[in-house]
Amino acid sequence: MNIRHFLASVLLCLATMAYADEFIRVSTKSTDIVFRVSGNGRLYQSYMGRHLADEADLKHLPHGTEAYLTHGMEDYFEPAIDVRHADGNASTLLTYVDHKQETAADGSRHTVIRLQDKEYGTQVSLHFSAYADEDVIKTHTEIVNGEKKPVMLEKYASSMLHLTGGKYWLTEFSGNWADEGHMSTAPLNFGKKVLDTKLGTRANMFTPPMFILSVGEQATEDHGQVMLGQLGWTGNFRFTFEVDENDDLRLISGINPYFSSYELGAKETFTTPEFYFTMSYEGLSRASRNLHNWARKYQLKDGQKGRMTLLNNWEATYFDFNEEKLCNLMGDAVKLGVDMFLLDDGWFGNKYPRHGDTQGLGDWQETANKLPGKVTKLVEEAQKKGIKFGIWIEPEMVNPKSELYEKHKDWVIHLPNRDEYYFRNQMVLDLSNPKVQDFVFGVVDRLMTDYPGIAYFKWDCNSPITNIYSHYLKDKQTHLYVDYVHGLYNVLERIKAKYPNLPMMLCSGGSGRIDYKALSYFTEFWASDNTDPLERLFIQYAYSYFYPAKATCAHVTTWNSGTSVKFRTDVTMMGKMGFDIKLSDMSQNDLAYCQEAVKNYRRLSPVILDGDMFRLYSPYNGPHAVTQFVGTNQQSSVVFAFNTYPRWGERNNPVLLKGLKPDTRYRVREINMMPGAKSNLGCNDRVYSGQYLMNVGLSLLSTRKITSHVLEITAE
Repeated sequence: MNIRHFLASVLLCLATMAYADEFIRVSTKSTDIVFRVSGNGRLYQSYMGRHLADEADLKHLPHGTEAYLTHGMEDYFEPAIDVRHADGNASTLLTYVDHKQETAADGSRHTVIRLQDKEYGTQVSLHFSAYADEDVIKTHTEIVNGEKKPVMLEKYASSMLHLTGGKYWLTEFSGNWADEGHMSTAPLNFGKKVLDTKLGTRANMFTPPMFILSVGEQATEDHGQVMLGQLGWTGNFRFTFEVDENDDLRLISGINPYFSSYELGAKETFTTPEFYFTMSYEGLSRASRNLHNWARKYQLKDGQKGRMTLLNNWEATYFDFNEEKLCNLMGDAVKLGVDMFLLDDGWFGNKYPRHGDTQGLGDWQETANKLPGKVTKLVEEAQKKGIKFGIWIEPEMVNPKSELYEKHKDWVIHLPNRDEYYFRNQMVLDLSNPKVQDFVFGVVDRLMTDYPGIAYFKWDCNSPITNIYSHYLKDKQTHLYVDYVHGLYNVLERIKAKYPNLPMMLCSGGSGRIDYKALSYFTEFWASDNTDPLERLFIQYAYSYFYPAKATCAHVTTWNSGTSVKFRTDVTMMGKMGFDIKLSDMSQNDLAYCQEAVKNYRRLSPVILDGDMFRLYSPYNGPHAVTQFVGTNQQSSVVFAFNTYPRWGERNNPVLLKGLKPDTRYRVREINMMPGAKSNLGCNDRVYSGQYLMNVGLSLLSTRKITSHVLEITAE
């Protein structure tokens, strides 16, 4: 060894000794993650669990597992990062450089831990933002190529977390079109469990990027340690849960590396998406309220503003409408008492008029014989009637039978030497291409420029990426899945910057695209095309774990018309309320009921949309479902109780309410009654203490099939 190498080794040894057993703490009011820099200079996660009050206890923590495991070294399990260096070496060894902690502009405590491979100069920075009061942490990773030549990122996780509970249960969510939100729970044993998607755009059609993880014991609504996790990435994701030989669990989250090797040029930085999670030691209910409160305050677009009720024309007209018919339907919106009329699919295309889903997609000019007065006439008519006007678009997609496809086939994702495959008769535009980004932004910008009275967009996305090839990326095809999403975010950033107060619904054939990064641009999402109220009880229940009611769109429709309009409306009122129904087909009693329900919803929106949610009875556990919302000041509450298909001789216990003040007296009143009907609940129009309501409860459930009750509870 020459003298220069010897001195370098001595200096490195001294540096790592200086950092030995330095602790870095990421904390909320209830949870700590503790990292430790060991004598070898590497970073380990020593602890993740309940908040530790005494700093002196940190030195007693176990050594732990390397915090961000790398490919090619001595660990035997799934790595968080895999870098192919310019010389072909596939190993990475990360050692601690420094860290900093500061209060961010949004009030969170931001921690950055910088690591480096001293042989190659690769830098990895682990970012954590801790929201103390909400008990939520978001984390992501930045990777910098320190070499003089490009390197290839094969894996690049947003986060790696280590849990030591011994036993674990994973709740996942699965489904398909009109069949979303199926919850299933199973124990995690030795080995790996992977949740992922490879669909590209409508990426969450079979599973959304969210999970529930119980630690130590299977959590219930009010008991147990549980993590709710969600990746903010509107594309292919992967969660890997790996239990090792010591019954420790490693959780890796991030972009799915499938066909996504990413070349990183010299000195370039790759930033992963954010992983959001909360830990609760009081069960699932607390965990959900953590995420709801955080989302409304920090992540959901206009999360602390109100939401508009609406009437959609889709089920009334489908593609068969004209200007006169739409203007008449606006009169229905006024009669119903909602805030807005929403024009759905079918308003565009001239060479290939949009009379079905086979043509016209991509040609965003009004169909002349349908809308001779263009959107101008519709906006003006809505304004005359005192309501807002919204419109449907699907700007990322194209029908092969369209002028756009004929003029710009190179903008379409398709293989140059294969037959094209169509999903719902359409294909995906290549948003990795800046020209396509300009086009998609221009769809919104042109409509808003020409018709500034447009108050709302329903943004749809009905096809996964098929025919996977980008004519723009050429020899970097494995960048497509990643660069597509970055291109989408570029478009949405431009829209948000120019039209910051424009509400938009995130729709993808239902909830085929749903995550908290996307919801920083959208005020709400469409949970499912399935609006059967019985199915919606399950779908909305599943999404309630992660999303507040104001983010979840629900519409009253004719799906399962064998149920009453009251039952359908009561289910809808547990989300962001809308209607997609022909008033002319309704009886006078049904219409009167809906009009009263809209008034009730408007009055109670602050409680439903911004209050604390409590899931009292799960539809998964029996023929009843009960959800309660409690206002932020605990002066008011709304309870929704449903009987689906109970047994004839079943016995039901009183429903115990939650979240009220024990020493406050509350009046209980049943609302949303059909005209002329009287409440059959013994608790109606009576006064109880909060203590009574939470410990003795109310008899709300019965053996009457497909019935519902809505209670308004108000402090006296």
